[in-house]
Amino acid sequence: MTNPEDQAGVADVDCSGLTALVTGSTSGIGRETALALGRLGADVIVHGRDATAGRAVVDELAAAGTTATFESADFADVSAVTSLAAAVDERVDELDILVNNAGGLFREGRLTDIGVEYTFHVNHLAPYLLTAELLPTLADDARIVTTSSAAHRGVSLDLDAVESVADYSSFQAYQRSKLANIQFSTELARRLELAGRPITANAFHPGAIPGSGFTRFLPGPLSELAGLAGRLPFVPTPADGATTAVYLAASPRVASVSGRYFADCEPTEPAATARDRTAARRLFDRSATLLEIPTPLPAGD
Repeated sequence: MTNPEDQAGVADVDCSGLTALVTGSTSGIGRETALALGRLGADVIVHGRDATAGRAVVDELAAAGTTATFESADFADVSAVTSLAAAVDERVDELDILVNNAGGLFREGRLTDIGVEYTFHVNHLAPYLLTAELLPTLADDARIVTTSSAAHRGVSLDLDAVESVADYSSFQAYQRSKLANIQFSTELARRLELAGRPITANAFHPGAIPGSGFTRFLPGPLSELAGLAGRLPFVPTPADGATTAVYLAASPRVASVSGRYFADCEPTEPAATARDRTAARRLFDRSATLLEIPTPLPAGD
């Protein structure tokens, strides 16, 4: 298996002195991203819900010679996300890399405590809130990388529907959340530029990765099949899925690139719905309303 940093062409990049937070990094693509950034010299904050798995990743990073810590947070819980941001702010002077990777596809339709459909909350509102809370902590040249998916194609985003689970479809809910990831990332990039903050924000498609932790959310037989497929030598691995994340987090070639959607380390045009600037503005503002927080950055004209 080739390491993500090798595949991304950044194995010679020195990330010493930088600190990265990778959410959902106790397994799968997030774990591989965290390990790669650690091997490049970054200090890494590992995040997840499983403390045992988190400590294992921290130990792997320590063995690679970097400093790592673990923070737990349930992304369906607003207070847990704000506590995570507070813990990161207390731990570091500045955060240089934020990889919004945590998420999943959830079989049953349900609402979170704030009355929002669970998938949309975990996959979009949680990283939105975490990013908003960490804006004061992010370094001026920080990079924000958000895991999306090619699954965003073929759906539109009805913001009224995210407060209901009527006619729930797990895959459509996932699709809408991945569309929201791209709209959020592009609108965040625009507002950061307006605010005069040279922070980059990009989203990416990791590929279809049977061996990622994501497959545990699939219905029983499909989860088992995906797990078996992930063991085949020719099937993409979580390390493959992490390659574009590592590229966006570390490559000097994209140091000033922002507001784009990537696949296979290349800028790629997303679906027309993802390029709808009016919809992206609505999403950005409505997300703050749903979370009952001030809008993190002004929209401008």
